[in-house]
Amino acid sequence: MSESRDTSCNIVISNEPLFSRKPIIFNPDFFVEKLRHEKPEVFLELVVSNLTRLIDLPGTEFAQLIGEEEPCLPSNTSSSFFRPFNFLKRKEKGVVFGAPLTEEGIAQVYQLIEYLYKNLHVEGLFRIPGNSMRLQYLKEALNSGVDVDLNSGVFHPNDIATLLKMFLGELPEPLLSHRHYNAHLKIADLMVFDTKGKKTVPDKERQIEALQLLFLLLPLANRNLLKLLLDLLYQTAKQQEKNKMSAYNLALMFAPHILWPRNLVAADIQENITKLNNSTAFLIKHSQKLFRAPAYIRELARLQFTGSKLSMIKDDLDILPAQDCSDLLIMKNAKRTGLHSVSRLKEETQQHTEEALKELFKHVSNMPNSAKKKRLVRQFHKSSATGTPEGFISPKPKKHIRSKSFGGRIKRKVLGGQYMSERKSKNPTPDKVIESYGYPQVGDVENLEQETLGVNRIITIPTKESAM
Repeated sequence: MSESRDTSCNIVISNEPLFSRKPIIFNPDFFVEKLRHEKPEVFLELVVSNLTRLIDLPGTEFAQLIGEEEPCLPSNTSSSFFRPFNFLKRKEKGVVFGAPLTEEGIAQVYQLIEYLYKNLHVEGLFRIPGNSMRLQYLKEALNSGVDVDLNSGVFHPNDIATLLKMFLGELPEPLLSHRHYNAHLKIADLMVFDTKGKKTVPDKERQIEALQLLFLLLPLANRNLLKLLLDLLYQTAKQQEKNKMSAYNLALMFAPHILWPRNLVAADIQENITKLNNSTAFLIKHSQKLFRAPAYIRELARLQFTGSKLSMIKDDLDILPAQDCSDLLIMKNAKRTGLHSVSRLKEETQQHTEEALKELFKHVSNMPNSAKKKRLVRQFHKSSATGTPEGFISPKPKKHIRSKSFGGRIKRKVLGGQYMSERKSKNPTPDKVIESYGYPQVGDVENLEQETLGVNRIITIPTKESAM
């Protein structure tokens, strides 16, 4: 027989459900991305039609934007013709550097961005070059897929910053793509005009809207890396007091890598170099707004999956029925409902007043029998045949007179009957007043409440002198 042994068992009781639900992540651009993947032609038409409302793209530039023609870059050489991008066909391509942008390449580069976030305070970041030997080692390590411990203390933040610029500069085409080059120039020219039709200042709102639309047309890999990069540069510029790198200084460092056409030098784009640098600085300053689709694009994309037939232009949303465009027309509906809320408020106030008067009448009815109770009940019943004091509004009362005062007692003692007769002539009884002027209107709740709560005041009835 086996010996029995004492065993202990620890039981952990958890109140949490066995299968806990994952947190729901709300993506405001869900229908936009859904439209991009499921209906790419409709998505392209939607975005491009609204982009061309803001900027004017001639036939060739428009064809390049939508991919119908290969992009060409202008040249200021003596031959003065458009050169195609034959240089994009490179012979030697590494796994990361010099290769077309992929999600795998972004994953390799992300460790550089993550490291730089911890060193944004370094003065001259992205401006001071790194050590050439360390740069060569890091470049080979990334190309071969070797894990590198950037926090080992061997590398300087300037090494990593320079390596990131090298990666961007060796991409086959700029991060913002050759197809969008002319569109960026047109967006930079969006200006606010004065009353005389002269350009005054850049139209920032239209520029942001146009960039939001243009970024929707970028390849997903380009868009994802661009967002990571601009977020990094935005945070770097926020610490410019420490690192001495403003948004414009950063734009000077990165415009050649993310916006300038490849195989061109500054002399080739001399007339646009200032515009391109300013455009890059604008991207950095407003990076937190550029990767959200405009609200009307979200709504139009949503309507594509509700079976509604609609146009693709923002301006046409104004003529859509409210049920098809509830999110965008919420302000208009609020204005309409605001007109009805005023009348509704009046009705609710009137109903509340009537209920209060009913409660007051019930309270008066429960009072012990007295002259005061009879007088109040008489006023209620005479004002309404149903006994419900509806619309009780008494005329503006004169100054309240105390029923008993120390001065009144002295006058009664000294003057006797003469004082009483004068007082009666000045204060006629309520019955006489009612016969002369008709019934008092109901509504003066304050005077009635003062009577019922025992306040030493009386309901004031206007005399003939006050009526005149």
